Parts: sequence; structure tokens; C-alpha cells
Amino acid sequence: MTGPEATWLYAVTSPEAVGGGVPADVTGVAGEPVRVVEGAGLAAVVGSVPLADFDERALRAHLEDLRWLERTARAHHRVIDAAADRGHVVPLRFATLYHDDHRVRAMLEARRADFASALRRVAGRTEWGVKAYIDPRAFLPDPAEGAAEGAAGGGQRPGAAYLARRRAERQDQDTAHLRATERAEEIHATLARLSAATAEHPPQDAALAAYEGWMVLNNSYLVPDDRTDDFTAGVTALGERFPEIDLEVSGPWPPYSFTALPRPDVEEP
Repeated sequence: MTGPEATWLYAVTSPEAVGGGVPADVTGVAGEPVRVVEGAGLAAVVGSVPLADFDERALRAHLEDLRWLERTARAHHRVIDAAADRGHVVPLRFATLYHDDHRVRAMLEARRADFASALRRVAGRTEWGVKAYIDPRAFLPDPAEGAAEGAAGGGQRPGAAYLARRRAERQDQDTAHLRATERAEEIHATLARLSAATAEHPPQDAALAAYEGWMVLNNSYLVPDDRTDDFTAGVTALGERFPEIDLEVSGPWPPYSFTALPRPDVEEP
């Protein structure tokens, strides 16, 4: 690279975890070699990126390019995954940039306690994701109930009958959603007992995530490494117990959902 550069921060870990550095074949968001900056008893996994492509103005333009965003986000997470293969990490949010390595070391010193606390929290634990999908029709009330109610209102005028049907359809949808939510809560409670911590996420947009029906569970679980087999077996057992629910487990992941740092009292350098 030529010209002014900035330091892109991927993750923070312990010096012991990356004592041998990051694998040489791992490159960052600008195709740059990834390296380690140490300070305050911590190690930051970073890369140098050209300011011309990654200053505030350039980033604002890039973020409107979905192909660029997807490609760059994948590179960001690929570096975090490589660091996590060597030890527990605190992943940093996308586009965390500092002027230079000196500013990174100053940040590590200022936030040493926060990073140390986050690393202790995830030590010996790994994040797993579980999503649950349902076909709403599987949770609708028995059609016989609706037929009986329809027969009881058979003498209504057409307009009133139409409104009654619409009201019944809304009630059926509400009932289906309640039943599915109760089942999802039961699944979550079972998996939470096998986890050290949990994080709930909103359902993904069906159009973007390409699924049909309803997503009734989208949670992350911080699972002790010695309970991984119990956890994945638990998901399998729940899928067999509730065949009307499609369960999807993913992982292991770096602990993205469990390492959020408190906001600094002063602006970071």
C-alpha cells in the first residue's frame, strides 16, 4: 500500500493466544496482512488499510454498495474466526478504525479492565446459535371448532358473516402465534439450562433470510466447551420431541453476542 494508512481493529485477545501471530495466509478487509499489536497485557489483531478507501467519507459511500459491504464484512469476520481458533477473543464491531498503532495501544490501556472482564466471561465457552421455524398452519385451532362456530352464525347477513369470518381468522392467527411462542419458550428454557448465558435476537427478515413460515426463535447461547456435546444433542432431542418445529443450530462461533463492552466514559482515541 502507498499513502496514509489507518489501523483496522478486528479483535482483542491475550498475548498467549496469538503468541505465534495470526496465520500468514489470513488477510484483512483490504487484502492486507494481519498482525498483532500488544499493550496493557492484551493483544489486538489489526491490519493497516489505506485511508483513501476507509476514511469516513469513503466508508459512507462504500456502505451503500451491498456487494462491497458483504465482501468486506466476510473478510472482517474471517480474521476474527482465525484469531478465535487460537484462543478466546473479544470481536470488535465492523469498521473500528484508529489513526495508528499508538492509538490502539492507548485504547488497550484505557479499556484494559473491560477487555479483561470480557475475556474472563468467555474463557472456556463458545457461542452457538439456534433458530426455530414453524408453519403457522400446524398451530391453528382445530378446524372443527371453527366449523361449529360458523354453523352457529349461519343466519347472519352477508356483511356481518364476512366480518365474523375475518375476526375468526385473526383470532386463529393470534392463537397460532401464542402456541408457537409457548413452544419456543420451552425450547429456549431447555437450552438455557445447558448454557452459561443466553442472548435473544429479533427474527430475521423472511425475504432476506429466505425462509417460509414464522421464525419463533433466534437466540445465541454461550456454551461451556465441556458441554458442547450435551448442547448439540439437546437440540437434536428437542427437534425429535417437537417435529412440528424446524430447529437449526449453527456454530461454534466467536462470542459476538456476549462480549459487548460498556461505552467508554470518554471518547476513544
